[in-house]
Amino acid sequence: GTAMAAVRDVEIDSEGTFKYILVRLQRPGGQEQRDIVRGTKAAEFHNHIFEKVNPEMEKLGYECKCLGGGKIDHNSKDKKIRVFGLSTGYGKADHSVTAEILKKVYTDYEITWSDDKK
Repeated sequence: GTAMAAVRDVEIDSEGTFKYILVRLQRPGGQEQRDIVRGTKAAEFHNHIFEKVNPEMEKLGYECKCLGGGKIDHNSKDKKIRVFGLSTGYGKADHSVTAEILKKVYTDYEITWSDDKK
């Protein structure tokens, strides 16, 4: 699936602390699936992120499912990302999965995660 490969693993703000969601993409009726990370300060609530990503992915022919959310603290100066917290609406994402996806993109970063609220 070249189209699926064209979807970026990660789209997050380059700096700051913000909400994020873990989203599973799947072809309707197909086996092929992958998880992507989306986060931005522009989103006041986790569902705002999903409401933006879902139509984009539907256009490409994917079904989206939100696997949960949390927060990302992105310090680009020190090259550190911390994943933590949860989403009230979607529940807590598996931050260990999120961290692995982030590592694919931010290869030279120190990436940590915890289930802490803050």
